[in-house]
Amino acid sequence: MEKIQILVVDDHTLFRRGLISILEQDNQFSVVGEAGDSISAIRLAESLKPDVILLDNHLPGATGIQSLSELFLAAPDVVILMLTVSESEEDLALALQSGALGYLLKTSEKDELLNGIKRAFNGESVISPEMTSKLISAFKSNKVKSNNEVQTQISNLSPRELEIVCLIAKGCSNKEIARSLNIAETTVKIHVQHVLRKLNLSSRVQVAVFASAEGLCADSK
Repeated sequence: MEKIQILVVDDHTLFRRGLISILEQDNQFSVVGEAGDSISAIRLAESLKPDVILLDNHLPGATGIQSLSELFLAAPDVVILMLTVSESEEDLALALQSGALGYLLKTSEKDELLNGIKRAFNGESVISPEMTSKLISAFKSNKVKSNNEVQTQISNLSPRELEIVCLIAKGCSNKEIARSLNIAETTVKIHVQHVLRKLNLSSRVQVAVFASAEGLCADSK
């Protein structure tokens, strides 16, 4: 099994080195590079083409969030996880809207961080539990659709798709959804794609937030 190739981007050398040490204790990871600013990160992303970038936001020059578009241009297939001290609702919303697949706080426990990276590598959105309520708030404050539009989107979901929305809201992976509904994992992936398209959303995190904000799944908590 090939290791997950990781680029670590953080301007604090001691934190960066400590993080690398933690990552290298897991034999599923290989840290292929490290950077202390956005310019170096973009250059390394282009040359190394890592699988995952762990990206701090508070960097000298352009912030991590401001650098997301260029990082995706440098490595189009990369998964980017924000790893930051910022608990700002605005930073959270901007990061996810700009393509970050997850938003983890530096206060995360070791297992939460390592499992988050693995889940993101497998296509799941991850977010620190402390930020969930802020994500819901950001979703509500940025919502521009009328109630009629939202209800139309919900009504377009099939019963099976609504089941999958609720399982996503519970934090289930595709494998867990497939087991719960007794269907193939590939079928789950197709349903998830349909859900994202019908709700005009771009990630599983947004689906979970949508479900919570609209009260779709009473038992999803």
